[in-house]
Amino acid sequence: MDDRRSMSKRIRTALRLGKAVRIVWNSAPRLTLASWGLALLQGTLPLLGLYLMKRIVDEVVAAIANPGREGAFRGAAWFIAMAGAVAVATVLLNSVSSLVSDYQAQAVTDAVADILHAQSVNVDLAYYEDPRYYDTLHRAQQDAPGRPLSIVNGLAMTAQSGVTLLVMGGLLLSLNPLVSAVLFLAAAPGVLIRLRFSGKVYAWQKARTEMERKVWYYHWLLTDVTHAKEVRLFGLGDLFRSRYKELRTTLRKERQALFTRRSVADVGAQGVGSAVIYGTFAFIAWKAIAGAITVGGMVMYFQAFQRGLSALQGLLGGLASLYEDNLFLANFTDFMEIKPQVTDPPDPVPVPSPLREGISFRGVHFTYPSGEKEVLRGVNLDVLPGQVVALVGENGSGKTTLVKLLCRLHDPSQGEVLLDGTTLRRFRTEELRRRTTVIFQDFAHYFLPASENIWLGAVDRKPDATAITDSAARAGAASAIERLPRGYDTTLGTWFEDGQELSVGEWQKMALARAFFRDSEIVVLDEPTSAMDAVAEQEVFHAFRQMAAGRTVLLISHRFSTVKMADRIFVLHDGQVAESGGHDELMALGGKYATMFNAQAEAYR
Repeated sequence: MDDRRSMSKRIRTALRLGKAVRIVWNSAPRLTLASWGLALLQGTLPLLGLYLMKRIVDEVVAAIANPGREGAFRGAAWFIAMAGAVAVATVLLNSVSSLVSDYQAQAVTDAVADILHAQSVNVDLAYYEDPRYYDTLHRAQQDAPGRPLSIVNGLAMTAQSGVTLLVMGGLLLSLNPLVSAVLFLAAAPGVLIRLRFSGKVYAWQKARTEMERKVWYYHWLLTDVTHAKEVRLFGLGDLFRSRYKELRTTLRKERQALFTRRSVADVGAQGVGSAVIYGTFAFIAWKAIAGAITVGGMVMYFQAFQRGLSALQGLLGGLASLYEDNLFLANFTDFMEIKPQVTDPPDPVPVPSPLREGISFRGVHFTYPSGEKEVLRGVNLDVLPGQVVALVGENGSGKTTLVKLLCRLHDPSQGEVLLDGTTLRRFRTEELRRRTTVIFQDFAHYFLPASENIWLGAVDRKPDATAITDSAARAGAASAIERLPRGYDTTLGTWFEDGQELSVGEWQKMALARAFFRDSEIVVLDEPTSAMDAVAEQEVFHAFRQMAAGRTVLLISHRFSTVKMADRIFVLHDGQVAESGGHDELMALGGKYATMFNAQAEAYR
């Protein structure tokens, strides 16, 4: 059993390494080839430098021993010139290698960011409602941009170190086979320590992911405009600052303790390495004094030992780095292996157009992945083609959840949502959503030009200026836009230079303008005028009535002056349809709808 687990772990490790190599290769194939070629050259060039140093020293010693020899300096000068050329070539290779590595790092970082973005868009909405998803995403965002390149660079450096080690090891074998063996004794302690602490750091970071997210959450509360007003009005700054500092202090102390232990262990390992290095130097010096090797040979062998040790440390350190990177790359792999549950069928059917039977919810149950309580419990309702249907009820009664199911942001736990009698699971999700316009209560504020804010409602259409201005006019947003410094070219929001902020009601009109521009057959409006005054609301709904002609509309609103316009009203309570009918019919019934309507009307008397 343990053998199978070990084999499975090795297979997963190899697959992750292979995936990292493919990511780097696909993002910058030429730069990757250049990086590996440079690593090979950098690995073999030191041998030539050592040989030239040996010849220089031997020529100098020979010249000292025979001071009157003709041309004594000429030989040494020739080797010095060649050694200088090798030094220049080494500097040039290092510089080019650093430049290639920087270019490659940028290309890989951009490529991995694009992969993360694509996966973030691809995963189901349900993952955004699960805190475990954010832990996985946080770890992936931390490690993914740099780890694939680090792995490939690690492979290149390991190969370079391996080439150097082979060359230097072969040279040292000619002196004494035991000297080669001593190399491993000097390098092993540091590598073992690194391997041990890599696992500890990975485990610590994984365990503290949620705490790190809380740190960034408090940072966001303190620095983002979203909460700036309340932070000041309620005096929350000191509270959030103290919580941020408390969490950061905990993380910092734990990290410092971990890395302090590693540093102490490193000192011991370096001490062992230094003792071995100078013990070997003593052996080589003894060989020179005994006449077994020349002075130049002594210099060459000692430098070969130093470089061989450095190469071996690089090789073993590279393997340790690969192990460490592979641990952290698992975070990226975990995120990329999240599979959407809302998927297209293998044989999708066209979305019916125009609708002939309408929308139906049949025995629909739904529970959010992060919750235990059923939000919807056996909902049955029908929306006929061309009808304006209103959904009303207390907060949490399931109104917005029904809309999410209609857009197939989720699938029901039980039951089906149908279009013209065909379950939504039979359609391509992209086509279904393209045929639906939805403005949610928590609509987005896009800090982009005003014209783009409207065009984003249907990016598959050309950004026709006439259609954009017409949509703005019908949504009641035109006057606000025309007052901006650059009109429709003005960037909205205050994140970027020359951006202009809108009021809450004006932002809501921008969202409605997107709905008008999208021009879909099914229109869903979730509290579409909640931030507007009564006059603006009447203007918008006059235009909305025109847009709704011939379309199927679902309207969620707490304003009963708006709800009255619906052809049919469904009252939701505790995840079920409690009442349905027209306004007059429901008022005559004297049930929940009448109670809510009268309570709101009383407030205006």
